[in-house]
Amino acid sequence: MTRIIVLVNLKPGKSRAEYEAWAASTDLPTVNALGSVDSFTLFESVGLFGGGTPPYDYIEIIDVNDMDAFGRDVATAEMTRIAGQFQGWADPVFILTRQVAQP
Repeated sequence: MTRIIVLVNLKPGKSRAEYEAWAASTDLPTVNALGSVDSFTLFESVGLFGGGTPPYDYIEIIDVNDMDAFGRDVATAEMTRIAGQFQGWADPVFILTRQVAQP
């Protein structure tokens, strides 16, 4: 499994409420329906442990069961459309991860 961590800051002038509504109605259900995705969740950054303002507005966690299949899934016309909408909301940073140790 590959976990993709997406760090998201909304573009200036974009509404958090409207972004969250779009994510809930469009982005999350579409990505979660992909066969290559085990789970896709969205978190709002609300603070830093110990205090302070978080550097990102949102964090997405995408658990991918097959990266080759994921590449094919995100290349579809529907996912290209969704990705274009997402780019209108934010300039995300996508981080691919590999689990090093389990508890």
